[in-house]
Amino acid sequence: MIDNLIKWFVKNSVAANLLMVGLIIIGLNAMFGTLIYEVFPSTESDVVRISVSYRGATPYEVEKGVVIRIEEAIQSLQGIKEIRSSAQEGAASVSVELESGYEPRELLDDIKNRVDSINTFPQEIERPTYKVAERHHQVISVLVSGDAGEKQLRQAAEKVRDDLLGIEGITQITLGGVRKYEISIEISEFVLQKYGLSISEISQAIRTSSLDIPAGSVKTAAGEILLRTVNQAYTKEDFAKIPLITNNNGVQLTLGEIAEIKDGFEEAPMITRFNGVNTAVLDVYRVGSQNAIEIAEAVRHYTRDKTIQGVNLHFWRDRSRIINNRLKTLMKSAIQGGILVFILLALFLRFTVAVWVFIGIPIALLGALACLPFLGVTINVISLFAFILVLGIVVDDAIVTGENIYTHMMRAESGESSEEVVINATLEVSTPVIFGVLTPIAAFVPILLFEGRRGPIFVSIPLVVIPVLLFSLVESKLILPSHLKHMKVGSKREENFLQRFQMVFAKGLERLIKTYYQPLLKKALEWRYLTIAIFTGATILLLSLFIGGRVGFTPFPRVEHEVINVSLEMPLGTDFKVTSSYVDKIHAAGEKIRSKYVDDNGISMVRDILVYSGSRGATTSGQSHLGRVYMQMVSPEDRTMEISIRAITQEWRKLIGPLPGEAKLTLKAEIGHSSDPVNIRLAGND
Repeated sequence: MIDNLIKWFVKNSVAANLLMVGLIIIGLNAMFGTLIYEVFPSTESDVVRISVSYRGATPYEVEKGVVIRIEEAIQSLQGIKEIRSSAQEGAASVSVELESGYEPRELLDDIKNRVDSINTFPQEIERPTYKVAERHHQVISVLVSGDAGEKQLRQAAEKVRDDLLGIEGITQITLGGVRKYEISIEISEFVLQKYGLSISEISQAIRTSSLDIPAGSVKTAAGEILLRTVNQAYTKEDFAKIPLITNNNGVQLTLGEIAEIKDGFEEAPMITRFNGVNTAVLDVYRVGSQNAIEIAEAVRHYTRDKTIQGVNLHFWRDRSRIINNRLKTLMKSAIQGGILVFILLALFLRFTVAVWVFIGIPIALLGALACLPFLGVTINVISLFAFILVLGIVVDDAIVTGENIYTHMMRAESGESSEEVVINATLEVSTPVIFGVLTPIAAFVPILLFEGRRGPIFVSIPLVVIPVLLFSLVESKLILPSHLKHMKVGSKREENFLQRFQMVFAKGLERLIKTYYQPLLKKALEWRYLTIAIFTGATILLLSLFIGGRVGFTPFPRVEHEVINVSLEMPLGTDFKVTSSYVDKIHAAGEKIRSKYVDDNGISMVRDILVYSGSRGATTSGQSHLGRVYMQMVSPEDRTMEISIRAITQEWRKLIGPLPGEAKLTLKAEIGHSSDPVNIRLAGND
């Protein structure tokens, strides 16, 4: 069947050209239309999380009253691989990891039914919440900084958020770095006793009075009128007007007369500073089929052009740069590899062969790009790595086929048609070429079977490499021969300086083969057992280097990041002032590094420093025992002095010095290492 297909395409050049043009068109359409651009591959989570709030309870009370009862209720469900629970002051968290093959959202319903049926929970707990753990795909952050107050800063950040959400292609933004709005109502015990009220009665009065209630409709001659009572309280003044007691004579006691109403923010303190200035943080995410590169470009354009009185806008941690850098690397590698292939083929074979083999590279890549949307693969750092990886082997089959066609045409007898020569030459190497492509494909297939959390990430590699190799085979067997049949060989009319120059290299290579390679090959075949023994010994020697530890093994190499991340965790219940003082100490050490690493032009290699006190980032708040400091360095391509991120991280740790108390300090400056190298779990019955 393959032989007939090759013959048909060689005899029908129009079909071969249509196939080539079709691959180019659908590949470009996928590249600029249907493909999704993101930083890391999107994967489905296999973890269901249960969260329960139990305000004022100690970790022991949370464990006994909530965690243990949830674990006992769900442990018998099928499909659960592991249950990990956490009991802390005022809250419980239970993470349920599923076995492979189970749908998380279906098991979530079963878990919810089991937990909701528990009737022995403490009365003080709030309703449990359930969700499938989601991996958010953050693209870029916007920092709104200024010397304004907390309320003005949050209002400015909300204005920026609303503006960004109005941009086409941006649909998900989270606001952090500032506390959430909160209206607190405080009433003394003396006042409650004076008026004979209780906290529950006041809560009930607020719930029943602060409502918007639809009241039906009235049909009139002019049309239908919808009736609605609008009494939802939003501000301090609205709550102050809520009646608590109404006498028979109509005199009312309102909430504002007996209570202190504060219209402000949550009690839990939190401070966020960017280069020493108060800051609110907006994290912009990619969802669905949105393009991370386009989102980042729109945000950068907004921050450059938008001006808001009293605040400054900056973009922070633009993760789309990772994709752009990988795309540049891919294009650079493709161009360099194509040029090298073109030069080598032009020197030793024919200019025409070199041109068509070179054209085969983008055809194979575009054909694979056209398949990626159907395979569920996006353009991300992993898939781009796969493209860069496969560039070195994508033209091997085309080189073998083109060289064999050229050799046959050089040796063709007069009167033999070019179609017959090309068909015979292509068929002669079709079997070894096909198996030469199937061999690397077979090597990448096992990656498709990877399990665990990293399996769905690495599956992008074979789903890119295999289509590229298959389309390179299609190009070398169906398209390339059809084009090379028009090549003219041996015509004196074509002899020129370039051809004579090329013949010098071609004859030199043939002389090298006949002088050194052929005699060595004959000896190897003559002493075949000795040849096998030599290569077996070399293989054993290489394996011994790995087994003996001479050559190290690292599953994930440590790649330096541009951002150094220092995370501080104090014991639960630590006063905010203590945590903030430690964070200030870390920040001061970072400022020393900023002032130390300065080039001859007075430009520091430390670009920005972002500080969180009372949280670990924009997505967390109200945790007085947590803190975090980010130091962003100048990108490697823009640095004017040699620096080592790892050395600077170590120096920063020394400058911080010892922290009194049970402080946990973690410094990271690597890409892809989100957890510790070694984790130790202690299990016990009490």
